[in-house]
Amino acid sequence: MKKKKLARRRGRVIVAMSGGVDSSVAAAILKNRGYDVIGIFMLMHKNSDFQDAKIIAKKLEIDFKILDVRKEFKKRVVDYFIQEYKKGRTPNPCVECNKWIKFRFLIEKALQLKADYVATGHYVRPRRIGLGPTRLLTAKDTKKDQTYFLWTLNQKQLKKSLFPVGDYTKTQIRAMAKKFDLSVFEKKDSQEICFITDIYEFLSSRIPTNKGPIITIDGKKMGEHKGLIFYTIGQRKGIEIGGVGPFYVVDKDFKKNALIVAQGDFNQALYKKEMIVKNVNWLRLDLLAGRNKFRCKIKIRYLHKSVPATVFKVYGSKFKVLFTSPQRAITPGQSAVFYLKDEALGGGVIE
Repeated sequence: MKKKKLARRRGRVIVAMSGGVDSSVAAAILKNRGYDVIGIFMLMHKNSDFQDAKIIAKKLEIDFKILDVRKEFKKRVVDYFIQEYKKGRTPNPCVECNKWIKFRFLIEKALQLKADYVATGHYVRPRRIGLGPTRLLTAKDTKKDQTYFLWTLNQKQLKKSLFPVGDYTKTQIRAMAKKFDLSVFEKKDSQEICFITDIYEFLSSRIPTNKGPIITIDGKKMGEHKGLIFYTIGQRKGIEIGGVGPFYVVDKDFKKNALIVAQGDFNQALYKKEMIVKNVNWLRLDLLAGRNKFRCKIKIRYLHKSVPATVFKVYGSKFKVLFTSPQRAITPGQSAVFYLKDEALGGGVIE
């Protein structure tokens, strides 16, 4: 009886449970804190497997529901992924999934279930002081930090979201899973794109491609590529050309159907000092009010160290970034996320 009263006082929360260790421990932590927890497995594609999530929910003695979002996932994530590759860009499907599926649909489901909050196993730390905006801080475990994937959120979503694993390291989370006697405590982290087993097969079966020349920056033909969509800026492996290497992709000329490569790890063609970022969303509009120029640090890919830069507003949601020092392999389609110390300010898509 005491637990039920406590749960009502803390509120009801729906937890996105993938069957992995992070979301499983997130559900366990929230239950232990006195929340009324409902586990939600989001059925997104043919590779979705809800069995581990269902077993964990049963172990934790919480309600468990399956939410079929396959139609919306295909439209918002898979189709977007394909269209971006058609345009020669390298998209980040996890960012789109968080934007359109995990948070939009979760919050809609929360309203239906009369829940106060949604929760996920993301490694981030939301902080709110008084009635001010919610700040999205990097995780305690900096190697697992996932603020990079959540730049599309808004204040309304942040205020309704809980991220209980962000205050712990991955080692601590696995130890907690073992302590809670959760069967997934040793389950490996998912590293690949969830709806793809072989990206070459996936893309080649959906996008028409033509072979073409591989050309160095000084115009020398070095071989033949399989199709421009299969290559990304900065790529080294899979180019399959002879000669003294290494060679890296530095550009894609779609008019001539040519893959442009440069030789050497430190070739200047690999580096750029500026970029344009579009579709920018700010998590902290209050910090940027009336400012058309500011300094911060920026990540240009998930595992990239944030680096100092000056950001200039171009117009609307488009901004120009001038790095303090040239950056390697700036890749169109990837996310650029802006930071001030350990706080994610927002982000956008590299043009």
